[in-house]
Amino acid sequence: MTALKAAVSVVNLGRIPYGRALEVQQRFVRQHLDSLFQFPNILLLCEHEPVYTIGIRQAMYSAEEENRLKNLGAEFYRTNRGGLITFHGPGQLVCYPILNLGCFKKSVRWYVCELERTVINLCHRFGIKASTSPDTGVWVGDNKICAIGINCRMYVTSHGLALNCNTDMRWFENIVPCGIHGKGVTSLSQELQREVPVTEAVPPLLEAFAEQFNCRLSFEDLHINKENPVTEK
Repeated sequence: MTALKAAVSVVNLGRIPYGRALEVQQRFVRQHLDSLFQFPNILLLCEHEPVYTIGIRQAMYSAEEENRLKNLGAEFYRTNRGGLITFHGPGQLVCYPILNLGCFKKSVRWYVCELERTVINLCHRFGIKASTSPDTGVWVGDNKICAIGINCRMYVTSHGLALNCNTDMRWFENIVPCGIHGKGVTSLSQELQREVPVTEAVPPLLEAFAEQFNCRLSFEDLHINKENPVTEK
């Protein structure tokens, strides 16, 4: 008998400030932890206004460094995800899976590898040869095309991946992305030498995610808005 595929509801938040999206994630994580298998797995898709975020290794980022980055016109957030500093902004497809890994496989290593394979699969659909490296994320040669940083609490995931589509790459010049020296960043647009907007990348990402995680995707309206991030049905 074929095993029943896990169900995942896709919610597209559109362009949303990072802080609002963080509130949405936190609300869904709490609901997962409170109800275990009774709350649906969620895949949040969005773009952010310009923002620099750092993960749990925060010691090297002083208040002065934070102010320097804010003065460039971006927001700045300290988060509980893995990894060091990265940039999110318009032209970048951000994906936050809020999943109970008990519905898939209770392994954080497996989960991160599946996210990487999802993006590699997506890149291949665009004719781009991408791969992993000892440094987390997805790479085209020595240039990172997708950053990955997650949190996992009691096997409920949050944060996720950020794929550069037609991002203004100049924002990355102000930091050492993910704390990795001597390597660069790239985007779908740079690799293909044409504009690839976020909207073009969403369908192949969803196809690759459903294939890699062997899940059923649905597009139910969960009544999320940007002023009051999560409301009840």
